[in-house]
Amino acid sequence: MSLPAAMLLALALDAAIGWPDGLYRRIGHPVTWCGALVSALETRWNQGSESRRRLAGLATALLVILLAIAIAGLLQRHAGLWLTAILAWPLIAARSLHQHAAAVARPLGAGDIPAARRAVSMIVGRDTETLGTPGIARATLESLAENASDGIIAPLFWGAIFGLPGIAGYKAINTLDSMLGHRSPRYLAFGWAAARIDDLANLIPARLTALLFALAAADKRAALRTAWRDAQHHRSPNGGWPEAAVAGALGLRLSGPRIYGNQTAEEPWINAAGRDPGVLDIIAGLALYRRMLLLAAGILAATALRG
Repeated sequence: MSLPAAMLLALALDAAIGWPDGLYRRIGHPVTWCGALVSALETRWNQGSESRRRLAGLATALLVILLAIAIAGLLQRHAGLWLTAILAWPLIAARSLHQHAAAVARPLGAGDIPAARRAVSMIVGRDTETLGTPGIARATLESLAENASDGIIAPLFWGAIFGLPGIAGYKAINTLDSMLGHRSPRYLAFGWAAARIDDLANLIPARLTALLFALAAADKRAALRTAWRDAQHHRSPNGGWPEAAVAGALGLRLSGPRIYGNQTAEEPWINAAGRDPGVLDIIAGLALYRRMLLLAAGILAATALRG
């Protein structure tokens, strides 16, 4: 069985139908199942001294990741091409990411700032109540860029190499990081292992995503130059790569200061000389995103044919 071909079919399934709401209401989603396990372990084990919580966090991360890999490995032993694709399909988020970004563009284009704030609050962790049009558009494009790596390219990358254990293991890692990898008193010690493992798992996919965005851009040189120069300015060792590539491709400045709760994070700008984004830039960003997905699909197809 060709693993790249299976991932290509999974991507096609997700792009065509996503994860239907009716199915979600009936059985949930593999990520929510994983999240329930993480939450139960965190509630039980995240206590005691700092050293004990660090060790418990490592044990939690390893248990969840190895369990996901083991279950996926058992399933793959009995799965052909199409069953592998169907099982991998819910672990790719290409359609939902596009829908969430488009859901911000619609009210923003109509001038309904409160509705646009509510829509963007669904995809970012920062406070959106004070955001104007540039802030809403910036947050949307940043989420589109980063989640293109975490939600699509990274799962496809690990799935194309290791099959279901690769894609399931990666999604477990990503879920752990999203739930535990926060720099707050509650999670700083317990979530350190989840955050470090996630950094390692995304090392190659984040840079690959930046390259794909650059190749999909009209101004490829600007996208590559901005990614190379400004990725290091991001708070994440990986998230800055796709974000900077999108900033350079669209001629925008992204990142910068933002509000989390009652605190303002004074983060540097990416592509500081760029202009502030608006609703048309979200639309342009979505078009860039679709071209990037087509490139990724082409690479998977070419790899499958060569194999």
